[in-house]
Amino acid sequence: MLLNFCLLLIGLPLLYYGGEFLITGSIRIARKYRISPFIIGATVIGFGTSAPELAVSILAGLQGAPELALGNVIGSNIANVGLVLGLTAFLAPLTIGQQRLKDEAPAFILTTFLIMGLVWDLTLSRIEGAFMVVLLFTYLWISFRKKEESDIEIEEESALWAGKGIPCQLLLVLIGLTLLVSGARFLVDGAVGIARLMGVSEWFIGVTIVAIGTSLPEIVSSIMAAKRGQAEMAIGNVFGSNIFNILMVLGTTASIKPLTITEPIHPDLLFTTGLSCFLLILIRIEHNLSKRDGFILLAGYAAYVGLKGTGVF
Repeated sequence: MLLNFCLLLIGLPLLYYGGEFLITGSIRIARKYRISPFIIGATVIGFGTSAPELAVSILAGLQGAPELALGNVIGSNIANVGLVLGLTAFLAPLTIGQQRLKDEAPAFILTTFLIMGLVWDLTLSRIEGAFMVVLLFTYLWISFRKKEESDIEIEEESALWAGKGIPCQLLLVLIGLTLLVSGARFLVDGAVGIARLMGVSEWFIGVTIVAIGTSLPEIVSSIMAAKRGQAEMAIGNVFGSNIFNILMVLGTTASIKPLTITEPIHPDLLFTTGLSCFLLILIRIEHNLSKRDGFILLAGYAAYVGLKGTGVF
């Protein structure tokens, strides 16, 4: 038990500095190449912060734990919307342009409905996984094709490698991602170890503890982006991360080893789809996420965890 608590304490500073380096390097790259902050958040940061989910799901699939592999992704996507965006908006209200929302919302919601349709029969075949990977590359190609010029003004909070060239900023991003993933891994290992000692089920661990743990990079990077005044980058991070979780993480995992689920996961699929639709409705109303909206999303996530914990679904 003591070792597990030590892992939790080690992970926290790694997460903080990982997020600091990742956002600093990413914004400098975006400013240099005049790329939209949303695109940077949805691709570079979204891909990087999905790395923990990819590692956990592939290992779980290979080790014969498909419930943990799928539960990690479904739970992480719910956590991204309810916990990550909820907490970020509660701390720093987020705004996104009307045209940006029209451009980016379809991919976000279509992938959500896609995974519900594909795994409703409790299986995800190798062919379906390969199809999802193809969709991922299509999404990336379209994203960078519609690259827009954007003036990015930031308040430098980190002097590390300020004024250095793009290779140094790319290295800073890589270091940040490494620290984020390592910090999340320490926290997940510690939390899962404690939960198992308490006799918690693998599915509940997957959709709550592991999902929250693997969403920590998104939480840290989104909050730091919002603090720097990059609301679109924070929202893009969550949109992109959810898309990567479905297309890259589950697609790659199923391509390597098909998944067959025995747990009744239909309520979780319906919840993640409903929450994603609700998020778009909230943003669509005023093209922002207010402190009140953040509280509502947090309450929705807390209700989900509570219902799972009590075995209601």
